[in-house]
Amino acid sequence: MIAAILSLTALGLGLGALLGIAARYLAVEESPMVGQVEELLPGSQCGQCGYPGCGPAAAALAAGAAPVTLCPPGGRALAQELASLLGVNPDLSDMTEEAPRVAHIHERLCLGCTKCFKRCPTDAIIGANDQVHAVFEDACTGCGKCVDACPTECIELRAPLLTLTNWVWPVPEAA
Repeated sequence: MIAAILSLTALGLGLGALLGIAARYLAVEESPMVGQVEELLPGSQCGQCGYPGCGPAAAALAAGAAPVTLCPPGGRALAQELASLLGVNPDLSDMTEEAPRVAHIHERLCLGCTKCFKRCPTDAIIGANDQVHAVFEDACTGCGKCVDACPTECIELRAPLLTLTNWVWPVPEAA
């Protein structure tokens, strides 16, 4: 019994040391610019930019292979921040400022097929097989992938419900 415990402990320590050495000598160095760009991106991994997540999008931005206007959830403000960080002149003429939207499921039409929450990149849809689904609005990015996947067209994108946590004072109009 003690021999087994000691041998497993020695094996764990030895393999852990080998992994530590391999991580130090076989590490792939990344440009520090990629990390700075990735910090600016929302990090929701929604895929609206055409990349599988914010990490590959940051690598493409740092390499100059993608425009600074690629992130729809970030809008104009993010595009301007990315342009100042990367030292490029952004073309913001084709960007439209959209109000935030979240998915809403009409319960009467939902079949519980689970196709929507399998497509959701942020796990904002709650439900189970053959059960009515619901959307957790705080996690929804409004990417629309669930709308495309729904066979009964019971999901729509609309403005989020106003609550005490997301309500803001409207900007006064100039007189």
